[in-house]
Amino acid sequence: MKHLLSIEQLSREEIAGILRATGEFKTNREKNSKKSLAGQTWALIFSKPSTRTRISFEVGIRELGGNSIYLNAADAQLGRGELIKDTARVLGRMIHGAVIRTYAQRDIEEFAEFSGVPTVNALTDDEHPCQILGDIFTIEEKRERIAGKIVTFVGDGLSNTARSWLFAASKLDYELRIASPKRYQPRAKLLKHAGGRVICTEDLQEAAHDADVLYTDIWVSMGKEGEEARREAELAPYWINESLVKLAKPDALVMHCLPAHRGQEIAEATFEAHAQTIFDQAENRLHVQKAILAELVK
Repeated sequence: MKHLLSIEQLSREEIAGILRATGEFKTNREKNSKKSLAGQTWALIFSKPSTRTRISFEVGIRELGGNSIYLNAADAQLGRGELIKDTARVLGRMIHGAVIRTYAQRDIEEFAEFSGVPTVNALTDDEHPCQILGDIFTIEEKRERIAGKIVTFVGDGLSNTARSWLFAASKLDYELRIASPKRYQPRAKLLKHAGGRVICTEDLQEAAHDADVLYTDIWVSMGKEGEEARREAELAPYWINESLVKLAKPDALVMHCLPAHRGQEIAEATFEAHAQTIFDQAENRLHVQKAILAELVK
């Protein structure tokens, strides 16, 4: 594996390898002497703000023995119109790898192509692969295997997190249910391309019935702020509350990739009742990203 740009591009075997290594990094965090990035400097290039992603990558790089440089794209020449491929060519001569959080998927793919260094997608408008790998690890940590399970995604089924869940479904043999208004559901062409057992429905209650996992995300992703009023009105019925949880399996996991807007996509009481799972999810970002970084420099 040279880059981690999307779930779509990962093989089943690569995902399995990352998840195995994630468990090892988590178990051995306090005593792990494996310094896979010793002597290396990685750039974190972020066009979008971040809490969990930035901190987990900076800590992960440090714990693997490397150094990180944080670049806000607006402060670099990218913010003044320099081409991605030119920035990539320069940085590729100075750094050992890059973690990029940006808008267009094509930008990160172009950076990987022209830089010649391992490149990690820390979020684009199309996908959020590190998040979903951490979520899958969390599910398997608590329920052994995701294969055969039912994961119900509630909210914006066109979001980057939903799209990564979609691509993972065919690789890991779980059923994905996307409960969204029609205009927020993946198009038929994408569903056919992704494959897997995926059900898109406007019937939230039916989607939640007997689910093993109820998962949600914010309704207004970065870059969609101009659509806030419309999105809040159209997505208002699609939230996780205690009534919905009762339709799922008795031991169903409730997950949220954060940040959470309590009272919108998830009820305050429901969030707090499942806070242990949600914050385990957040912690596991560190461990899965260390596994990814270690895999990229093998």
